Amino acid sequence: QVQVVESGGGSVQAGGSLRLSCTASGRTFSSYVLGWFRQAPGKEREFVAGIRRSASSTSYADSVKGRFTISRHDAKNTVYLQMNNLNAEDTAVYYCAVQTVGRDNFNYWGQGTQVTASS
Repeated sequence: QVQVVESGGGSVQAGGSLRLSCTASGRTFSSYVLGWFRQAPGKEREFVAGIRRSASSTSYADSVKGRFTISRHDAKNTVYLQMNNLNAEDTAVYYCAVQTVGRDNFNYWGQGTQVTASS
């Protein structure tokens, strides 16, 4: 069982920045594929960003490219999402997700953290 806990959400004005953090338990953290998703009120959960083991590659939703950066610190069992130039459309609950070895989908999720950007 992997415990996933997000932190760092909050409220900012449009154009502001936030950094989300997510810690995941387990001694094999470095082997995890990690991702961030979000869900706005009345909308489906959507992919935001992902990072493979050893940070060998990253991917982003088109809507956040150039503004958001995903990174990982394996020694701290932590993945980050730096969010810059936030706008109202970024307002959502953000979820951290973990894909463990041998799985082809994200199989552990955090509880979510609220991000609100007001114009």
